[in-house]
Formats: sequence, C-alpha cells, structure tokens
Amino acid sequence: MSLTLLLVIFLVCCSIFVNGWTDSPNAIATVVSTRVLSPKKAIVLGAFFNFVGVFLSGSAVAATTASIVDVGSGSAGLITLAAAQVAIVLWAVSAWRFGIPTSESHALIAGLMGAGLAADGLSALNTHSILLVGYGLLISTLAGFFLSYGITKLIRFIATLLMPERRKANNFFSRGQILSASLMAYSHGAQDGQKFMGILYLVLILGNLVPQPTGGNWNIPVWIMLVCSVLMAFGTSIGGYRIIKTMGMEMVQLKKYQGFGAELAASGSMIAATLFGIPLSTTNTKGTAMMGAAATEGIRKVNWGVAKEMVLAWVLTFPACLFLGWLFAFVFRALFL
Repeated sequence: MSLTLLLVIFLVCCSIFVNGWTDSPNAIATVVSTRVLSPKKAIVLGAFFNFVGVFLSGSAVAATTASIVDVGSGSAGLITLAAAQVAIVLWAVSAWRFGIPTSESHALIAGLMGAGLAADGLSALNTHSILLVGYGLLISTLAGFFLSYGITKLIRFIATLLMPERRKANNFFSRGQILSASLMAYSHGAQDGQKFMGILYLVLILGNLVPQPTGGNWNIPVWIMLVCSVLMAFGTSIGGYRIIKTMGMEMVQLKKYQGFGAELAASGSMIAATLFGIPLSTTNTKGTAMMGAAATEGIRKVNWGVAKEMVLAWVLTFPACLFLGWLFAFVFRALFL
C-alpha cells in the first residue's frame, strides 16, 4: 500500500470524525435548548442514531457525492480527494473554534470541486451531480423554514384543541422530542454518513483495494459502512457543545412543541432527499427549520444577529473550501507527483 493511499485514507477518516464532532451536534441542538435532555444525554442519543443512520441508509447519496467530480485514476485521483479532505478539516475546525455551525456537506462538495478544477479544469465537474446539490440547497433553505413554520403552526392548533392543559402538553412533547431528535440524528447519519462513505469507497477503488462498481450499482461493503458509523459516532460523542449552544440557545429559544415541529420538518426533508440521492446539508436544514419554528410566535423570536453570522458562514463555505481544495491540490501534486 502506497504512502499516498495511506495518507488519503487517514484524511478521509479525519473528515468523518470532524463531521461527527462539529456537524452532528446541529441535529441534537433543539432537544437541548428545550431542556428535554441534558447535553451529555443528547450527545449519546445523537451518537447512537448517527451510527444507525449511516448503517441503514443505502448508497444513493454516496454515489451522487462521489460523482460530483471526475477525479481521474491512480495517484492523481487520490491527490484530488486528499486536497478536498484537508479543505473540510481546516474549515470545520476553524469555524468550531468560534462556535459557528458550518455545513461539512457543502465543505466536502466545494473542496472536491476546487481540487477537481485544479486537476482538470471545468471538464472535471459533473453537471448532473452538481445540479442535485443545487436542489439540495434549495430544499434545505425553503423546506427547512417554511415546512417547519407550517408544521409547528399545525401542531400548536391541534395541541390547543386536544391538550389545553399546558403541563399535559409539555409532557407529551417532551416524550415526542426524544423520538423526533432520534429521527433527526438518524437522518444526519443517513445523509452525511453516505457522503463520506462514498468518498472512502472511491479512495479504496482508486487504490485497487475494492472492486470497481458495475452497472452504476454502488454496493458499498458493510465494513466500510461500519467504519464510517463508528468514526462519526465517536466524533459526536466527543462533544460539540459550542455548536449546540449557538444553535439551540443563542439563535432561538424554542418551546417543546416548536422543537418537535422543527425536528419533524428537518428530518422529514432530509430522509426524503436521501431516498432520491440528493445531498442535503444538515446544518442548513436544521438551522432554517429552527428559525421557522421560532417565527411562529413572531420573527423577533429569532436572534437575527446570530442567524446572520450562521448564514454568512454558510455562504463563505463554498468559496473558502473551493479555494482550499484548489490550493492543496497544487501543493499535493508538487509533493507526490
């Protein structure tokens, strides 16, 4: 096994770990902010259902992500993938340092595009797959906010009719949020786990360690799913409290029924997108869903200063990671080719 191949496998594993560490806390931020679970219990819950989501979600999103860029073959292809992983880790850890939620999905996609452009220019980009990413961005923004707003309004209307006593309603939604938070963590594992196991599978194909998929069928080996599941779950278990604090305590203050509505809207959108092979950002989807749920009691219930910082980070992710992927592709090519 070559040094280049070992380096790339290590970098992909780092990206998976960082995703669990900095991105999956977004999935459990709501259940902490509504005080249904303590941060420690929520992190354990998130780690477990991230594990399950990676393991049981199929491979449609994995195939889309791995085909965004034509990385080529051999060492040149491995270098392209290595550069993208460095871009993800640098960007995610830098944002985490300031407690700013970022999208590792968009960091991965932008890093791949930048590294691909450095290698083969525009011809390296797969228009169809990039278009699916665009659809995902639209879904995560619009469906996240407006679907959450509508679902939360409906939940409040039904709860007012059936459970007029506040204490009874709070008890119901406390139990409901444990289920919806589990579903949210599962959908994060399904989406982000697939993206990264698709990249790991591609690395192993380029290194001739696993056979090339035939007929467009990505039958990813179970052991690769297991590796991704464990790494992401371990990353989640390490913490991410800074991200939870920003999302669930500073940006919005949600009531239990609002948290339930936000998690149903976000997880539903993500699971539907997963079935169609559309890469979706957990951070964007969950963040806008929380804003939509809070806005049901007035737009001033959202701390738009914090929301503005988050949106700015989302916007900057694409150009920053595209540049980092492009830059490190040149650096690695000079070192290893």
